[in-house]
Amino acid sequence: MEHNIDRRGFIKRMAGVGALIATSQLPAIAKDKPKVFSERGRYERLSLSYATVEIGLKQPFSVLHLSDSHLTAAYAHEDKNKQELNKTRTKTFGGRQEEALRDALEWAKQHVDYVVHTGDIIDWQSEANFDLVRKYFGNGLIGSMGNHEFSPDMWLSNPKEEHTEVFKDRTRSLLQSVYPFDVRFQSQVANGVNFITLDDVYGYVTAEQVALFKEEVKKGLPIVLCMHVPFYTGNIWRATHRFWHEKGRMTTGEMPEAKSDYKAQQEDSVTRDFIAYLKQEPLLRCILAGHEHISVEDRFSPTCREYLVAGSFLFHGREILFI
Repeated sequence: MEHNIDRRGFIKRMAGVGALIATSQLPAIAKDKPKVFSERGRYERLSLSYATVEIGLKQPFSVLHLSDSHLTAAYAHEDKNKQELNKTRTKTFGGRQEEALRDALEWAKQHVDYVVHTGDIIDWQSEANFDLVRKYFGNGLIGSMGNHEFSPDMWLSNPKEEHTEVFKDRTRSLLQSVYPFDVRFQSQVANGVNFITLDDVYGYVTAEQVALFKEEVKKGLPIVLCMHVPFYTGNIWRATHRFWHEKGRMTTGEMPEAKSDYKAQQEDSVTRDFIAYLKQEPLLRCILAGHEHISVEDRFSPTCREYLVAGSFLFHGREILFI
């Protein structure tokens, strides 16, 4: 599905794994006094990095890339699993996730044209979390499914979570009713750039998504691919492994053994072939992803760089200028 918008146009739908929202349509947010650094600039606590993507546009524009907000809300009437997750996961993520998201969106209204959010807006499924999605994004977001979006109760789930399309189908229609976007795949043309979002939340893509992507290529527009799980390059995997697994000093440049999503990308033939195809596609100019809670970038192909952004729950974001 495709929608065309002007620079400040209203985007009426969301999509698979990535998010594009016109900042003119962001909700009004109360300008609460910061809880920390109250005597400094209001947005100084935001940890922003910057990038420029050179495409050769007649009309440059900018986006704020966010990911991994991990909202952890639950209403008092929700079941005991939701209450336990609210207690434990709010502690895990520091309890300021909504505050960080509010700050980022308010900053975006003043400084960029669009916001991209690449998944895990919520930490698990709850009525309260779904209401927060509606509150902050409404009909303006072209959005991203992260792996946590598909989690009813995380480790408390029965049956146990599986990294399959069958498992996602258990709650996919529920998510579709909450998020105003096609949760599998969508295209959004903004300022002559085709933002394509797809659901790769367990590391793999489907043959249907590959076919849809190749149809989008026929439009001949430069492409920004937005998704939750990155397509790992050597340097991105090394940084990911270092962050999550390595202890002590790094004393070798050897490539760590492929695990989890990276291993799935190597072993799943559809995904492996799609990545090889993308590396040869000159219209692919940028990949935006999250999932790993670190900010890292690397060359993906001769025409494309890939950018991961650290968790929004830590007040992180990246401003990207497309020129």
